Amino acid sequence: MLEVRDLRWPGGSGFTFRLDPGEILCISGPSGSGKSRLLRALADLDAAEGDAVLSGRRRGDMPGPDWRARVRYCAAEPAWWAPRVGDHFEEPPDRDELDILGLDVSLLEHSVTETSTGERQRLALLRALQPMPDVLLLDEPTSALDPEATARVEGWLASQVGTTRCAVVVSHDPQQAERLGARRVSLEALTG
Repeated sequence: MLEVRDLRWPGGSGFTFRLDPGEILCISGPSGSGKSRLLRALADLDAAEGDAVLSGRRRGDMPGPDWRARVRYCAAEPAWWAPRVGDHFEEPPDRDELDILGLDVSLLEHSVTETSTGERQRLALLRALQPMPDVLLLDEPTSALDPEATARVEGWLASQVGTTRCAVVVSHDPQQAERLGARRVSLEALTG
C-alpha cells in the first residue's frame, strides 16, 4: 500500500520501507534524530528527496492536499484554529469513538483552552480520521497520556488500522511497538 523509497532531507540519510494494509511501523530514536521530519516529509509538508507511493500513485503526481487527504499527519502538538472544540471536525465524532478513547461528548462544546493536553491529543486523533485516510502518520500520539488512556488509544489505533489502512507511529515508549504489534525501526542509525 505505502512504499517509501530513499526519502531524505538535507543532513538525513535515506529511509526506505514498505507497509501493507494492516501494518504499523513504530519509529523510535533520540530527540532531534529526525522522526518528526520523516513524518512531515511523508505527508508532503516539508521538502524531501526520494519518493513515496501509495497504492501505485506517486506523491509527486498528486496535488499536496489530495495526498494529505489519503496520508494524514497528526502532530505531537496538534494545531487548533477555532475557539470551540467541535468546530475542528467536519462531522461530529461518533459517540462510541469518543467513549472508546475515554472522552465525553460534552467536550465538543468546550473551548479548546478548557481541555487538557491529553484530551486535545485524543481529539486530534479522531480529527485525523476525517475524511478516512489510507495512512496515519502519528507523532507521539500518547506522549501526554496516563497508562489507562494510552491503552485506550493503542486499542483504538489497532482497530482503526485493521486490515485496510496502515500507520507510522513515532514513539519514545520502547514497549509501545510490542503492544501495537508493530514493526520497530530506530532512526538513530539513519541520520547524519
